[in-house]
Amino acid sequence: MLLIPAIDLRNGRCVRLFKGDFAAETRYESEPLELLARYRELGASWLHVVDLDGARDGTLANRGIIASLAAQQDVKLQVGGGVRSAAVIEDLLCQGVTRVVVGSLAVEQPAAVSGWLERFGAQRVCLAFDVLSDAQGVPRVRTRGWTQGGTLSLWEALEPFRAHGLQHVLCTDIDRDGALSGPSLALYREALQRCPEIAWQASGGVRDAADLAALARAGMAAAVSGKALLEGRMTFEELRPFLPNT
Repeated sequence: MLLIPAIDLRNGRCVRLFKGDFAAETRYESEPLELLARYRELGASWLHVVDLDGARDGTLANRGIIASLAAQQDVKLQVGGGVRSAAVIEDLLCQGVTRVVVGSLAVEQPAAVSGWLERFGAQRVCLAFDVLSDAQGVPRVRTRGWTQGGTLSLWEALEPFRAHGLQHVLCTDIDRDGALSGPSLALYREALQRCPEIAWQASGGVRDAADLAALARAGMAAAVSGKALLEGRMTFEELRPFLPNT
């Protein structure tokens, strides 16, 4: 399993939200390029970048920073937040981004997004589904920076894309995001059981290397971690098995 460090951008700064709440923000002093260099030195081969302003407002607001991150050649970028059109995907790919993450539009306009998978290639487009489990334990999808939705299940949201070569899915448990409460192992096991052909990326709740090992045993292709890495909760030796360039 691959560890993908995450950088969340808001107003040009590196931040983390607590359970997706824009009013519960932790700001970090490190600059985005500084963080990329730090993760590159650790051995990361990918970086997950989220434009939080774009996720909420629908417009890619941190494009300049994303372009500067993509300009270096050693770490591949996976970028999401505010991706609402094929033109934005094309622009990001032209800037050097390796894979573009599509979130809200995958729920709101599945036919259009299916076309993007075929147009740009399944390796270049990752679908992101942010979920909250209901009282029956069914993961319900939220959109627009986690502010809307809640009726469509994750499994229903996935179905339109399986015939269009979908390969990469990032699944975030909102209730665990930024909370350091451990990943949703049962959710990810069910996801892999239902859709074993998909390379699943787990996001939300990672506290330590034991959580990474548990996700690897569950069969995840990748784990995205932000807060635990920013706060130095894992040593280099603990991270080594999940970073290919060490």
